[in-house]
Amino acid sequence: MTDTSVPPQDLLSGVTAASASGQPLAARMRPQTLEEISGQDHLLGHDRPLRLLIEQSELHSLILWGPPGTGKTTLARLIASQCQAHFIALSAVLSGVKDIRAAIEEAHYHAQKGQRTLLFVDEVHRFNKSQQDAFLPHVEDGTVIFIGATTENPSFELNAALLSRARVYVLKALDLVALDEILVRGLRMLADRLPRSEERSVLETIAKASDGDARLALNLLEIAWTHRSAGYLAPEDIASILGDHARRFDKRGDVFFDQISALHKAVRGSSPDAALYWLARMIDGGCDPLYIARRLIRMATEDIGNADPRALQLTLNAWDVQRRLGPPEGELALAQAVVYLAVAAKSNAVYAAWQAAREVVASGGSEAVPIHLRNAATTLMKSLGYGETYQYAHDFDEGFVPGERYFPEAVGEHVFYEPTERGLEAKIREKLVYLRKLSAASAFQRYEDDAVLEDSGSNKPKTS
Repeated sequence: MTDTSVPPQDLLSGVTAASASGQPLAARMRPQTLEEISGQDHLLGHDRPLRLLIEQSELHSLILWGPPGTGKTTLARLIASQCQAHFIALSAVLSGVKDIRAAIEEAHYHAQKGQRTLLFVDEVHRFNKSQQDAFLPHVEDGTVIFIGATTENPSFELNAALLSRARVYVLKALDLVALDEILVRGLRMLADRLPRSEERSVLETIAKASDGDARLALNLLEIAWTHRSAGYLAPEDIASILGDHARRFDKRGDVFFDQISALHKAVRGSSPDAALYWLARMIDGGCDPLYIARRLIRMATEDIGNADPRALQLTLNAWDVQRRLGPPEGELALAQAVVYLAVAAKSNAVYAAWQAAREVVASGGSEAVPIHLRNAATTLMKSLGYGETYQYAHDFDEGFVPGERYFPEAVGEHVFYEPTERGLEAKIREKLVYLRKLSAASAFQRYEDDAVLEDSGSNKPKTS
């Protein structure tokens, strides 16, 4: 079916004129004013901080942090344009210290003419420490207004010195409403008309597939339009392009660790449904299932522990199934483990006890093992008293020696493990409370016995 309201040759005239420059659609559609930017209302809405800074031309160095295709480069160019600053762009992927020096010389030249220079560095996190340090004196003395763009967490990827001289603004992935606005404008540039009713579903599919990335959305639109089978976009035009298109999932960046964190917190918070969602997101994005299995082991030990020891075994089994069979059976086993971990009784008592024990060891010296706990493996060791006063627990009622000491004397007694009253740990807690009462009673009895001995000894006649 063709659109009878617009002749096919007229449909093609718009794309021919628009693409004459050879630039991709995303470049031709780069916003020229703040009003043309879709999304980022938290920064660029009325009376929002970054918008006020731009409108008042009060420039300062800043870092634009956000996912790909959210407008970091566009925003830097608009700031320079609105504030009538000379714009220099560098890419940390392609540039080195030599390029930085050339940019600074260019900035000095424009400063002599009374014009400020905005130095934009894309992918700034790819610069090493010395390259990042090269900007510092020129930011300090006002030679350049520095704007860095990064998809990585500045706290980890940028020098503290550079961060202290720049304010960080966080750009968000574009939502479906913003992407729809962009795609409608893109189609209008390509076809010189608004979308037809049957094209709305295609634009929605592109918006979802682009995963918050405006550049990707426009690229997909342009490819679909170029290879369309009729004078309009049909679902099959985009289906063949998308294929098994994976959502954004940087296996080393923040999105990766954010989703791992979300899965862990959903499990800890006993939400099996949210935990399954994040597991599905990670698998869908291409995360290694064996990595997920390793993280599930951590959850089983850190957040469940002895409240339900079966959680660890079930998770190990899921890891083994994934390793042996792969998808889809392995993924189902991981899902089973995730659900079990989420609904299991929770306790971080072992985790807290382990951290406390490590702190005591780290803060103390290498204390000797108490002599009664040492094994008398040789005659010499036996003659030195190794293990001489050791009391064998199985010879006592309850299999427990009340009041026996197992810490080095210099370390003193500590209680690291405090079981919760959830799951199996409730029984463990009950048992430990009972055993500690036995030890306390034993200590009190020894105290009374010592007092009796002291009293009886004081009545004995003194000898010279």
